[in-house]
Amino acid sequence: MVASPWTQESYLKAFRFAAKAHSGQTVTGTELPYLAHVTMVAMEVMAALATEQGLDGDLAVQCALLHDVIEDTHVTSVELGREFGPALARGVMALSKDPGLPESAQLRDSLRRISAEPREVWIVKLADRITNLQPPPRRWSREKIVVYRQEAKEILDTLGAASRVLAERLAEKIARYADFAKASV
Repeated sequence: MVASPWTQESYLKAFRFAAKAHSGQTVTGTELPYLAHVTMVAMEVMAALATEQGLDGDLAVQCALLHDVIEDTHVTSVELGREFGPALARGVMALSKDPGLPESAQLRDSLRRISAEPREVWIVKLADRITNLQPPPRRWSREKIVVYRQEAKEILDTLGAASRVLAERLAEKIARYADFAKASV
């Protein structure tokens, strides 16, 4: 039997923290609890970890479960650092948009910061966009769908080298996402 690249204890610690932080939040355009999103991201990361070598699985899985707590809750990087260590806090900060920047500059800024972090953080961003390339909310315009798909391509181009498995999966999702733009015409 091959040992898991992450521990159940680290998963459960991050899961509980995320559940508390995101309590009451739902996935945009659905009634699903927001915890569904972060666990889907963690699932994508865990699937990649099963095939990738040389990665800190605990860091990757915990980052996946906690990747939105700074951006979408009142949790601070200081709290994360205290609870999970500085590497995780830096990773989650890199994965978080800077609200002080214009929206048009936020993705490039985040990709620049993610690129300065270890591969574990890169794969979380790949997994996040894979998970987000679901049918878009009905209120999204065709233009918003096209921009979101283009952003996914930028993420793939910038971070795809981190994981062959996730890069291939994201490329497939991007190709299929084009259908949503066509359907919204």
